[in-house]
Amino acid sequence: MSDTIERIKCLIIGSGPAGYTAAIYAARANMAPVLYQGEQPGGQLTTTNDVENFPGYPDGITGPEMMIQLQKQAERFGTDIRHGWVTKVDFSSDLHKIWINEEKEIHADTIIISTGASAKYLGLPSEQKYLKLGGGVSACAVCDGFFYRNQETVIVGAGDSACEEAHYLSKLCKKVTMLVRRDEFRASKIMAQRVKNTENIEILYNTETDEVLGDGQVVTGVRVKNNISGDVHEIPATGFFVAIGHKPNTDIFKDYLNLDETGYIINEVPGTSKTNVEGVFVSGDAADHVYRQAITAAGTGCMAALDAERYLAAKDASFEVSTSTYN
Repeated sequence: MSDTIERIKCLIIGSGPAGYTAAIYAARANMAPVLYQGEQPGGQLTTTNDVENFPGYPDGITGPEMMIQLQKQAERFGTDIRHGWVTKVDFSSDLHKIWINEEKEIHADTIIISTGASAKYLGLPSEQKYLKLGGGVSACAVCDGFFYRNQETVIVGAGDSACEEAHYLSKLCKKVTMLVRRDEFRASKIMAQRVKNTENIEILYNTETDEVLGDGQVVTGVRVKNNISGDVHEIPATGFFVAIGHKPNTDIFKDYLNLDETGYIINEVPGTSKTNVEGVFVSGDAADHVYRQAITAAGTGCMAALDAERYLAAKDASFEVSTSTYN
């Protein structure tokens, strides 16, 4: 083996609640984990101003602050946290090969994938502006809907997830306007009927977002356009929710791991973090297309570390499962 190749016991790809939790458990189990943070250190939560639904924070916490705390906790137990991202993998043998920044080669006994998924946005400059400001643009109603209690909001989307998020918002908001690009929903009939039957949800068909309006700090409304008549008008709103899907950050693994039709990594054994490649485990939103919450991501990070630890113990009798991992 060349001097330029590093051999490690446990490599964690990606940060965020899943990656950092996996690191905490792996480090406490004496697996000497190395974690590469990826292109967005801390993951999607670093773009979230307020997190109020994660247990243990009675007064809430900002997303960036939570990620800093999780990183420090992982480092406290000895996790080697590094900048950089994986640009190539080779899972064709028991010794998994990974390249960092197209240069550094690593051989790992176990790998935990925590690369997450990226929310899809419309790409409007005004949308991105208020998203970065934390001023009223969101891709998660469950995460951020609470902040718009008794206010008027707009949501874009026509699938099951959009209907579910619109219905969730309807319980909190005074009014929800739903923008559907075509003349019908893509959602299942039962989900579409649910929003149609909700009194404070107004559905605008054949309607697209022209501009997210604001005062420079927060959203104040949305300018929309009917794509048939060309009619343009403004809708007052303090929150703009985008529910047009997520893209899992898994393209780099597609030659080796089983993915579903939208790119999420498939858990080969239900109730575990195992993939179709032995020694490779997945946690967080790279596999979860249902819940996509920080708390569920953290839970699967724990699962992945425990599964990796047991895998190593089964392969190497000298590696003992640490009882401290479980408490």
